[in-house]
Amino acid sequence: MSISPKDYKKMGEKAAPKTKSIKNTLCAFAVGGAICAIGQAVLNFYLSRGLSTPMASTACSMTLIAISAVLTGFGVYDKIAKIGGGGTLVPITGFANAVVAPAMEYKSEGFVLGLGVKIFTIAGPVIVYGTLASVAYGIIYWISTKL
Repeated sequence: MSISPKDYKKMGEKAAPKTKSIKNTLCAFAVGGAICAIGQAVLNFYLSRGLSTPMASTACSMTLIAISAVLTGFGVYDKIAKIGGGGTLVPITGFANAVVAPAMEYKSEGFVLGLGVKIFTIAGPVIVYGTLASVAYGIIYWISTKL
């Protein structure tokens, strides 16, 4: 007995859980906004200590990466992500979480075959393609300035 595509679609819609788009959007906005507000507070702290804007920005990024890595290590970042969803993907903290989470998961397999292999499972392609794209764009820019 075959099921028509129309009937299959109805069955899928009936079985699928209803999404809570408004709630999820508000939670993502609140959590992402809170992460950004914390980042701004950290930046303001470094600026108030006399660091130049570029140095304060670098120190802020390093601080947010460290906080995200520690929270991921203790399993807190995952709990925040369950509430905030996409709001936790704020680039610097989400990227740190994407590097640390696989490392934590595979650490029992050893430093080389576990941690070393899996640490860049998610972040690796981003790093590789980002680096290649920046080199390609740099070459194109260099050539365009020579013409």
